[in-house]
Amino acid sequence: MGKILVLAEKPSVARDLAKVLKCGQNGSGCLIGSKYIVTWALGHLVTLADPDVYNDKYKQWRLEDLPMLPDKMKLVVIKETSKQFNAVKNLMQRNDVDELVIATDAGREGELVARWIIQKAGFRKPIKRLWISSQTDKSIREGFENLKPAIHYENLYYSALCRSEADWLVGLNITRALTCKYNAQLSAGRVQTPTLAMIVQRENEIRFFKPKDFWTIQSGFHGFTVQWRDKSNQTRLFDKQAAEAIVAKVTGQIGEIVDVQKAA
Repeated sequence: MGKILVLAEKPSVARDLAKVLKCGQNGSGCLIGSKYIVTWALGHLVTLADPDVYNDKYKQWRLEDLPMLPDKMKLVVIKETSKQFNAVKNLMQRNDVDELVIATDAGREGELVARWIIQKAGFRKPIKRLWISSQTDKSIREGFENLKPAIHYENLYYSALCRSEADWLVGLNITRALTCKYNAQLSAGRVQTPTLAMIVQRENEIRFFKPKDFWTIQSGFHGFTVQWRDKSNQTRLFDKQAAEAIVAKVTGQIGEIVDVQKAA
């Protein structure tokens, strides 16, 4: 009977899975049982290739070489964790492994971690997906009783892939452009740059803020006070004459309570 390979995102999760799946034998980068083999990544084991992998000219930063737009993005094994990648790849290539269960974190990035490893290792056998939100024994058991075909999560993978490729295209190109143009170590990124722009915008609003006088209208009743609000629920009036006109209109008049709302 063939074995099922289970790929977790990190060693701690792999140990939790292995305990439930009765995989008590230590292997090379894995834990082995009678039915399952549990292995793990160390976060990303595979990533998008650096620019110089596509062309040697990208080893030097020059404005005239920009933008860098590869026809097809390439994957490379991360050097620092290549030992674990090779261990996972060897397990995927075992003749007695008939099936793979993706057990990386239930989310976009976890999906990308697994799919890139699978793609780089050249795994072609059936794949299922474990989707759980906690690592309790009960949750793990129920998850393995309700495995779904990995194809159901294709769009999640494509979403993560688009995010990663956008980071590469935007971040690397604009970082090089800024650095070359201004002869300074400047960086840009798909998330970093607009977030920084929002912070700068808010800082400028604070720095150049000019206080303006405003008026509010209140009226005392028997035991309580009411406050005037406009149709957009604003209480401040920046036009003194408009405020005085409202006061003149309601002074001495009878008010009617049309709605009462209580909040705990």
